[in-house]
Amino acid sequence: MSQDPPAALRIHADDSVAVALRPLGAGEHLLGVTLREPVERGHKLALTAHAVGDEVRKYGLAIGRATRPIAPGEHVHVHNCATALAGERAYARAPAAAVQAPATAATWQGYLRADGRAATRNEIWILPTVGCVGLTAEEIARAARERHAGRIDGVHAFPHPHGCSQLGDDLAGTRALLAGLADNPNAGGVLLLGLGCESNQLDALLAAVPEAARGKVRVLSSQSAGDELAAAARLIDELAAPIADAARRALPLAALTVGLKCGGSDGFSGLTANPLLGRLTDRLCAAGGRAILTEIPEIFGAEQALLDRAVSPEVFAAGADLINRFKRYYLDQGLPVSENPSPGNLAGGITTLEEKSAGAVQKAGQAPLASVIGYGAQATAPGLALLEAPGNDAVSSTALAAAGATLVLFTTGRGTPLGFPVPTVKVASNPALAEAKPHWIDFDAGCVLTAGTAAADAAFLDRLLAVASGAPTAAERAGQRAIAIWKRGVTL
Repeated sequence: MSQDPPAALRIHADDSVAVALRPLGAGEHLLGVTLREPVERGHKLALTAHAVGDEVRKYGLAIGRATRPIAPGEHVHVHNCATALAGERAYARAPAAAVQAPATAATWQGYLRADGRAATRNEIWILPTVGCVGLTAEEIARAARERHAGRIDGVHAFPHPHGCSQLGDDLAGTRALLAGLADNPNAGGVLLLGLGCESNQLDALLAAVPEAARGKVRVLSSQSAGDELAAAARLIDELAAPIADAARRALPLAALTVGLKCGGSDGFSGLTANPLLGRLTDRLCAAGGRAILTEIPEIFGAEQALLDRAVSPEVFAAGADLINRFKRYYLDQGLPVSENPSPGNLAGGITTLEEKSAGAVQKAGQAPLASVIGYGAQATAPGLALLEAPGNDAVSSTALAAAGATLVLFTTGRGTPLGFPVPTVKVASNPALAEAKPHWIDFDAGCVLTAGTAAADAAFLDRLLAVASGAPTAAERAGQRAIAIWKRGVTL
């Protein structure tokens, strides 16, 4: 049954602040305090007095320290609260008890590949080795889409500006990322399109593609092909022939691999959308499926609880090393590890990186941390995987697809139109965004506050399974498909 949400919410009994669920005016009395000033929706109000240096607590965690005295009823934000994050940490493991998620018999209609993996789409992908042939790849894809319309789910090119003037680990990262995309089950066929003289040579890229996937891959060097457009058309026709007759079949929830992502977060993200994904993650992992969490800098400050769910000391150590390595990446550039949230996050009520992280990690629910994988690597073990990638929306979402995600679940409080190689399900944290941008948003998680978690969870699972079974996302309808590669090294 729908109900009116409260005016403000204290999330955890230990919290020293509450979140405004609507704009609040000075003089309003709620949760035992009288507001001393207006508080915008999604922003925080103090429930207790804070002296300078006192912890400000939300989600039951410290999200920063008071930088000046804060009285009950005051607005808490950047003017009186700041991060307490520093640099690397020595992590000590304190194993957390496993949480058993409810069983589900849910099924979806997907494509079962020869290697036993399941796909949510049956497409051909064109992956340029280098930026020089990116526009050529798009031209090839446009012609092939018309030629094969109705036979397969689509032909898509994914241009990028990299693949040349790169050295060492930087070039290896580009190669690993493209090889991972080539291995994604949603790509029933792949054309690796090269120029010929680039650093990212076709033979080395093909060798990086997992051996089991090489049968669905064709390669073309534009400089050697004569008429490269005609040659590419022949290769795509060859790739389309064996997959044109593929049919969807009923598959269990466990056959899904989902990527977990948030972008343009606001003060509601950690209350509605991210916990919604967390409960789905728990059910998926309990069923034997895979969920992939990334955006490592948006774990800083909330990592201990995640690491404590590691299934072994080795996984704990790998996760701790990844987080510290990422912090060192910042520190080596002379930058603070806490240079986050973004201007949009701040406007939405998020004050510190600790607060942003405490909300962001809720996408992973309470599932045990089963594996830790590097950038460009595949998530092969069932359960929750932690993937090396930054917080940038396009870079991290591309990395999720390269790790094997056949859906990306993307929560947002501010909104974004961009989609990625696999279906990208946009989940609004609040009804205002969902109402304003229905052409961007696939699900309104704000219903959690009115309909309750059980009804919201059921509706979200239905929507998720429909998309997995072929219903287009908002981004797919708009033709929003892109990749971005994490470039860390010098450019020659």
